[in-house]
Amino acid sequence: MSRRRIKPEELELWQQVARTAQRLRPETPGRVSPLPPEPMIRNPRSAPPTPRLEDFQIGQRALGTPPAHDLLPGLSERVATVPVQMDKKAFQRMKRGKLLPEAKIDLHGMTMDRAHPALTGFILRSHAAGLRLVLVVTGKGKDRDTGGPIPVRHGVLRHNVPQWLRMPPLASLVLQITEAHLKHGGGGAYYVYLRRQK
Repeated sequence: MSRRRIKPEELELWQQVARTAQRLRPETPGRVSPLPPEPMIRNPRSAPPTPRLEDFQIGQRALGTPPAHDLLPGLSERVATVPVQMDKKAFQRMKRGKLLPEAKIDLHGMTMDRAHPALTGFILRSHAAGLRLVLVVTGKGKDRDTGGPIPVRHGVLRHNVPQWLRMPPLASLVLQITEAHLKHGGGGAYYVYLRRQK
């Protein structure tokens, strides 16, 4: 690629602009370096002392101790730590399997697309019928973890049912959720205690 030659009128225009331009620093002749040179210290004894860094460790001024890990607690622990909303004596009887569920739905083997509407319809019908304690069977789930870098929880329905029960339209109908007693399915089922009809 060849350069274009400057036309005489362009050169004349540039020279007029150059004549009217003023220097930024008229006291310094020629080119100016972008950074001023550092002053030379003639007497090393009069030089300021170099500051010494104190010994330190990373995080020594941090407040408190960091948590040992940030893993989400297991599902059983999360369900068990929810405060009791119902009568405590009835809750203890329910946990020991002394209260019998009035209705049951088995979501075992369903996909999430089928299980969610089935659960919603079941809870709405149960509440409309005046039932108080129902059993939702999810199954414990299959271990599908392939050993990859991201762990996969087994029991998709088991993990999603408590969340679905805490979301509208079911949240206003459900008073308490807890894992079922062993004779009613243990970790693969939930007792759902419903509110009274208004």
